[in-house]
Amino acid sequence: MTHVENPADPVWDAIYGISRFAALATMAELGFADQLRDGPLSADQLAQRCGAHPLSVRRVLRELASMGFVRSVPEGYAVTESGLTLADDSPGSVRSAIRLVREEAYWYGMGTLPETVRTGRSSFTERYGPVYRYLADRPDTAALFDDYMAVRAVPFADGLAAGYDFTGVRKVVDVGGGRGQILGALLNAYPEMTGVLFDLDRVIPSGRAAMTAAGLAGRCEFVVGDFFAGLPAGADVYVLANVIHNWNDDDSVRILRNVRTAMTADGRVLILEIVLSDDDSPHLGKDGDMRMLALTGEGMERTRAEYQTLLEKSGLTTARIVELPGWASVIEAVPI
Repeated sequence: MTHVENPADPVWDAIYGISRFAALATMAELGFADQLRDGPLSADQLAQRCGAHPLSVRRVLRELASMGFVRSVPEGYAVTESGLTLADDSPGSVRSAIRLVREEAYWYGMGTLPETVRTGRSSFTERYGPVYRYLADRPDTAALFDDYMAVRAVPFADGLAAGYDFTGVRKVVDVGGGRGQILGALLNAYPEMTGVLFDLDRVIPSGRAAMTAAGLAGRCEFVVGDFFAGLPAGADVYVLANVIHNWNDDDSVRILRNVRTAMTADGRVLILEIVLSDDDSPHLGKDGDMRMLALTGEGMERTRAEYQTLLEKSGLTTARIVELPGWASVIEAVPI
């Protein structure tokens, strides 16, 4: 007889996934990876270094070992390669991403998704206000968010620089460019290119510092602004990475119209986003769409057809879509 999977198994996996995330969040918040990177420690030793309760640490380590982030050794526990991604000074550390997701308001937004769906209004926004205003009022959380966005930009930056041909492009405006990970990758790959990093006043100082540290500040302008009000004019290419998915259709069209106004007749706009599939297959973007719904109410991930509709309303049209390694795509748009 063929074994039939219990239809409830996916439900239980989702429920227990919250427990696994809680253990991972504990590892990130208490800094387990930083303490274990120089060698194994017993649960008691780790607890002492982290200022935590020994028995509780032992129980969390047992869960983390089952997940592959630490492993049991005669001395106690050693951190694995996956676990090291939660160390602060590891290249591409994702510790800030875990710490941001465990932030109280984030959990409130996700936990009240049923109310958001019932009313059509984000419970997060109803309680805390718009996400970016919430961040502006909380510098520590904003710093985590900026770190998270920097990590999230890595596959976009590397994939765009390697997978899209910028030959002949003289000037690029990175709209909402954060710390300049994407613009920096482009400037490194194309020595003749110059760039404009365009973002909010709270973000530009960290972007300037990052580009200066990378030796690229001399080829980059740093412009504080609001993409709802207007954009620097005359560039060959405008890059919008992880921007449009934050906004509803009307606001997205406002942003894209401002890009259309700023760009030259032969300019291009590159929208770097997840492009959703039209079928029922699992997709990382569908997970992200639930976060956008919970935290913004109106922001969303979109399909190819939905992006084309936005572009047409903005005086633009899709020239092509370039799939990048991983989960990102480049929607290349040009004036109609």
